[in-house]
Amino acid sequence: MRILVLTHEYPPIGGGGGRVAEDLCTGLASRGHDVRVLTAHYRTLALEERRDGVYIQRLTSNRRLPYEASFGAMARYVWRAFIEGQRLVKQWRPDVIHVHFAVPAGAAAYWLHQWTRVPYVLTAHLGDVPGGVPEKTDRWFRWVFPFTPGIWRSASRVVAVSEFTSQLASRHYRVPIQVIPNGVDLDAVSPASLQPNQPPRLVFAGRFVEQKNPLYVVRALSELRDLPWNCTMIGDGVLRPAVENEINRLNLKDRFTLTGWITPQQVLDWYNRSDILFMPSLSEGLPVVGVQALAMGLALVVGKAGGFIELVEADRNGRLIDPNTLAAGVAALRQLLADPTHLAQCRINSRELAHRFDLNDVVSSYEKTLTEAANAPR
Repeated sequence: MRILVLTHEYPPIGGGGGRVAEDLCTGLASRGHDVRVLTAHYRTLALEERRDGVYIQRLTSNRRLPYEASFGAMARYVWRAFIEGQRLVKQWRPDVIHVHFAVPAGAAAYWLHQWTRVPYVLTAHLGDVPGGVPEKTDRWFRWVFPFTPGIWRSASRVVAVSEFTSQLASRHYRVPIQVIPNGVDLDAVSPASLQPNQPPRLVFAGRFVEQKNPLYVVRALSELRDLPWNCTMIGDGVLRPAVENEINRLNLKDRFTLTGWITPQQVLDWYNRSDILFMPSLSEGLPVVGVQALAMGLALVVGKAGGFIELVEADRNGRLIDPNTLAAGVAALRQLLADPTHLAQCRINSRELAHRFDLNDVVSSYEKTLTEAANAPR
């Protein structure tokens, strides 16, 4: 198949949704499919390149930050993707379009479909579903929601990355939705050791925004200063100054490392040196950081939110916590930090649970879905 992929985020820019797109594109290309990606350009990145068998074309959209796209930048991406997509349909003739995020890239896929009749498969990641990340997208959806039902209805197939995302989308869009979880390459992503570090090491990985609740991390760990631990916080965002101020206020500077925005491989390197993923998120689809943490054998202490629920078996590989109650995070972490034997067993169990999200199975599911869409009567 010739597969045209539309996504405004693709590594090294963007978050988990972009990494999902990259994993799928690489997996499909390795199976002999011709995969081309139209994504957003950022600073010094090449406008065109071939990586891991995937042809990547980056469109100028005035994106200013690697971890965040403004409404204007997303709108420019949609227009550029529509124009360039028309050219590719005429010259390259894709069999199917795979679009990640109903908003913004779904708009470009919808217009291309209306213009060319090439079918598209839509993958929803939560942030593109009304109410999924309210503090981030609700103000946008006030304006764009009336235009989105057609994007969902016109898709040949709709995929959600978790049951939570599917259920939330079903409240707003009356379309069949298939659930295919985000996957992880268990051969490429594996721990060097499952024995806990001394002192134990925690890691947070994500945007420093309200949804990810990074200030909770600092405040919960401040209640555990009587125990040995170190914490690495990976990422960047509007709340980073507040996080730094809180670390200094609580006199915890010697316990924390803030890396800033780093590459996906560097994230995995930090995982390989860590024991516990601590993510008290308020909302999530099926976070890539969580699936990768399972594969790296990390115990999980995460917010009882969205797709995280599908990654944790209570007291087997960690704990789901109320992200609005500080005492819940403190109690869950104390149990792990104070009992190295329990922590070691949780790490072993996480690695075992990761097999549910084997990337080979995920790519096979998408391959079947894309083939069905490409072969359906137009």
